[in-house]
Amino acid sequence: MHTFDRRAALAGGIAALAAPGARAQHEQHGPLYERLNQPGRVGEPETAATQRVYDSPASKAATQGRWVARQPLPLPRSEMAWATALKGQMHLVGGYGEQRVDRPYHHVYDPATDRWLAAEPIPRGANHVGVATLDDRLYAIGGFLGQNHTPHNDCFVFGADGAKWSKIAPLPQACGAMACVGFEGRIHAVGGAIGEGFEKRRSIDWHLAYDPATDRWSERAPLPTGRDHTGIVAVDNRLHVIGGRVDTFYTNSNFHHTYETREDRWRLRSPLPTARSGHGAVVHRGRIFCMGGEGANRVFAQNEAYDPAADRWEAYAPMATPRHGLGAVAIGDWIYVAGGGPVMGGGFQSAVHEAFTLG
Repeated sequence: MHTFDRRAALAGGIAALAAPGARAQHEQHGPLYERLNQPGRVGEPETAATQRVYDSPASKAATQGRWVARQPLPLPRSEMAWATALKGQMHLVGGYGEQRVDRPYHHVYDPATDRWLAAEPIPRGANHVGVATLDDRLYAIGGFLGQNHTPHNDCFVFGADGAKWSKIAPLPQACGAMACVGFEGRIHAVGGAIGEGFEKRRSIDWHLAYDPATDRWSERAPLPTGRDHTGIVAVDNRLHVIGGRVDTFYTNSNFHHTYETREDRWRLRSPLPTARSGHGAVVHRGRIFCMGGEGANRVFAQNEAYDPAADRWEAYAPMATPRHGLGAVAIGDWIYVAGGGPVMGGGFQSAVHEAFTLG
């Protein structure tokens, strides 16, 4: 089984090449995948080729951009449920890895050096942890203890007292796969799923706001349609909640809602062209980019971007390696996408790390 020293800096010996195809990293770094039920690195699963979807129904953007390889993760991971940027670095927390679904991993990627570092693990290992940053602090909200089910309500902050985690007020009720973002001085946690085990798992419409000054959660107007595994970003004075699933990926949604803070209400916007869940969502050059995700026997490569001013979507260069349950952030003039599952469900994890640029 692959092991690593959590206290030591983790780095690849050479920088990833800005090659035309990001798949060059497979040859450069060896096998980048691992099964959830069996230790040992393996190549890309054969079923991945039958599940990939690249074509978007949206009109193509004039400038497509390109994907390049970056330093792979120190170990294959998935279902972290997103990532977040803090002080110019990407943070990935929790997830599946090394044949467990409740890992406390905390990996940090530094784009300036193309290196991964090991930070203090989260106090309670889980998957589908909601993460967000606010005022140079990293927040981790809830998560699942089972394989995409059985949530907990613990919440933590990293950076309030040095480079370590501290406990904050818990969620009012256990929840996982919430969409979280720092916005107007609070952490907003939207949607998610509750229930013990798969038989009781269901999506919810919650909208909670955490105030660091008072260490308290409060309720806001609920999401019009309860769902989990959504994308969330803040643009100007609005929150955008995009896509996601209603209970399972067999009922993925292309809903796109914005939260109007002054009115405490939600409005419908132009729908996501490709309905999906477990995708990444970031703000880059004034647009909202959504990439990857999964559906029924589908793993999406689509990279679709929304222009808030025009209320319109366009398609950009699809991901070189389709994945879901990944971590995505925008830092500088790049979008970094790390980890994720190459086939539907949580049976395989990947260490794949690719970056997108418009050039």
